[in-house]
Amino acid sequence: MFSPNALKVLERRYLMRDQAGNCTETPEQLFRRVARAVASAESSFGASPDEIAELEEHFYESMIERRFLPNSPTLMNAGRGKGQLSACFVLPVPDSLEGIFETCKNAALIHQTGGGTGFSFSRLRPARDRVASTVGVASGPISFMTVYDAATEAIRQGGTRRGANMGILHVSHPDIYEFISCKRDTNKLNNFNISVALTDEFMAAVKEDRQFDLVNPRSGDVARTVPARDLFDCIVENAHATGEPGIVFIDRINASDPLIETCGEDGQIVPGSEDIEATNPCGEQPLGPGDACNLGSINLCEFADEESGDINWSALGATVELAVRFLDNIIEANNYPLPFIAQAALNNRRIGLGVMGWAEALIKMGIAYASEAAIARARQVMSFITEKSHAASGQLALSRGVFPNWNLSSWAARGIPMRNATVTTIAPTGTISIIAGTSSGIEPLYALSFVRRVLDGDELIEVNPLFEKVARSRGFYNDELMQTLAQQGTLADSINVPADVRQLFACSHDIPFIWHVRTQAAFQEATDCAVSKTINLPQDATCADVREAYLQAYELGLKGITVYRDTSRQSQVLNTGITNVAAPERRVASAGKRPHQVAAAGEDKFSQGARSRGERSATRFSGRNSFSCPECGVGSASFVHFEACRICHSCGYTKC
Repeated sequence: MFSPNALKVLERRYLMRDQAGNCTETPEQLFRRVARAVASAESSFGASPDEIAELEEHFYESMIERRFLPNSPTLMNAGRGKGQLSACFVLPVPDSLEGIFETCKNAALIHQTGGGTGFSFSRLRPARDRVASTVGVASGPISFMTVYDAATEAIRQGGTRRGANMGILHVSHPDIYEFISCKRDTNKLNNFNISVALTDEFMAAVKEDRQFDLVNPRSGDVARTVPARDLFDCIVENAHATGEPGIVFIDRINASDPLIETCGEDGQIVPGSEDIEATNPCGEQPLGPGDACNLGSINLCEFADEESGDINWSALGATVELAVRFLDNIIEANNYPLPFIAQAALNNRRIGLGVMGWAEALIKMGIAYASEAAIARARQVMSFITEKSHAASGQLALSRGVFPNWNLSSWAARGIPMRNATVTTIAPTGTISIIAGTSSGIEPLYALSFVRRVLDGDELIEVNPLFEKVARSRGFYNDELMQTLAQQGTLADSINVPADVRQLFACSHDIPFIWHVRTQAAFQEATDCAVSKTINLPQDATCADVREAYLQAYELGLKGITVYRDTSRQSQVLNTGITNVAAPERRVASAGKRPHQVAAAGEDKFSQGARSRGERSATRFSGRNSFSCPECGVGSASFVHFEACRICHSCGYTKC
C-alpha cells in the first residue's frame, strides 16, 4: 500500500525504535497506535468502550488508506510518552532581555517535541536604540534572531526533525531594511523563514507612491520616513535573489480572525482575546501569542474519479467530518509543552484541516492546472470542505460545548455554535504527502520524474504513474522518452508528446506565475486561516515578475505569499535530471510503484511587469549542484523546497 520512498520515510522518521535504534513497529502498528491514542480522547465526552473501539477503526482506516493524515508530531508522538501532537506554535517576544531569553528557552522545549515556532520581533527596540537600565544601546531584532537560530541548531526534534522558525518583522520597524536582507547570505539564519508583515496603509502608500513612516516600537516616535515603493522594491529584490523574505498581509489576517470582531457602521474594532502578529514556520497558520494548532490534510487524489471527471463528494464529506473529530480529539489528547500554551490552545481549540494531492486530483479529472476549469474546481472543492468542516465543528459544539473564547468571537456575534475557533488551513504537507504517495498541498507537480539512489548505488528513474499510464494507453511510451524526461524533468520541449498531454502534465516551472497566485487565491477564498504555497519561478524570471506576483497576491485577497526562483540559492533544493550516470545504469521504475512528486514548497493594475512565458530559458535545468542529504547521502535530485525549508524526498530529512 505504500511506495518504497514512503516506507523509507516512515522507517527513518516515524516508527518507534528501541534503545539500539532498531524499529519496533510496522507502519500498520504506527497508524494503529495513533488511531487508538486519538480515539481514546472520546472517553472525556462519555463514549463507551465499544464506541471508542469503533471510532478507532474509522481513524485507522482513513490513515492506512491514505485518505487523511495528521501532522507529523501526531504521527510521531501519539500514544508515546511525550504526547505533544501539535505542529504550530507562536511565542511572544517581549522587549526585555529576560523575556527574550525566556522565549528562546520555551522555543527549545517546543522544538524538542517536534513543533515549529513563529515569532514577531516587531516589539523589540531597534539596533542602537538606548537601553536606560544599562546606559547602553540595543542590539536589535536581528541579533536576537541569530541567538534563536543557534539554539534551534542545537536542538534535534525528538531525534527526527530539525527545528523550524518563522521570523516576522512589521514593515514600519526602523530595522526593516536590515531584516529584509538578513538572509542574503544563505549560510546564515538557516533555521528561519522570514516574512515582512505588510499593512493596508503600506500597500496604499506603495500604490500611490507616497512616503511611509518607520516608527520606534519603544517610544512610538517616527524614526525616519522612506519612499514606500523603495522599501517594497527592496523586499522584491531580495526575494528574487534568495526566495526571502516572504510577505504576510497582517491587517487582512487580523480582520478575518474570528476572535477580533468588527461591528458597527463605522467599522469599529471590538478586540477579542488576541492580536495576531506572527504565523507558524510555513505561514499557513496565523496565531495569537502563546497559541498552538494541530493540522491534518485530506488526500484529494483519493477522491478524484477518472471515469466521471469529478470528485466523489459523499466520500469526501464523510472524511471531512471524521477528520474534524480526529483533530478536535487531538486537543484533548495533547500533552502541551508549557502551561500558558495549553491555556491558549484549550481556550481557542484551533484546528487546521487542509488538503494535499491537488495536482494529481486534477490530472485524474482531466483538468489542466493552469486553466479556468482548475480555478473553478479549486473554489468548489475548498468551499465544500470548509462548509462541511464548519458543520462538523458545529455538531461537536452541540455535544461537547463551544470553545471557551466563543463569547469573544464573531461566531457568537452571529449566533453560530462552534467547537473550534478556526477549522481550515492549507499546509505544505512535506513528508506526509510522501507517505500518502501524492503531490504536496496545492502545488503543481515539480517534475514528472525524479532520481532515487538504490542500495547497489544505481540511480533509479521513477516516473509519475499517472503520466506513465497515459503514455502507455495512448501509445507514445518508450524508453527514449523516459530517458529524456529524466534529463529535462518536464514535457515542455517534448514535441512528440500530444499537446493536450503536455498541458495536462505541465510542471511547476512551465506554469506562468499568475496561475500559481490565482490557484492560491481560489483556495484562500474558502479557507479560515491561510494557505501555504510557494510561487515557483523559472531561473530567468525578473524582479518585475516577483513584484507583480506580490501585488497580485494583495489584490486577489491572499494572506501571505512566498516566491522561489529556480537555482536562486547556492544549495538547490529540488533538482531534476541525472548527472554522471552511464546510460546502462539508468532504469525506469515499474508501473506498480507510486512515487511522490513534490513541489517546491502559496488584479492590481498599477504595476507593470508581467511578461510572456512563451519560451523557456535553455538553462531551465542548469546550475544543479552536488548537494547531498546529510542523513541518507542521496544527491540533490531528491530535495524539494517548501518556503525556505528543504526536505529530502528519500528519507524525510528537513532543514530550514
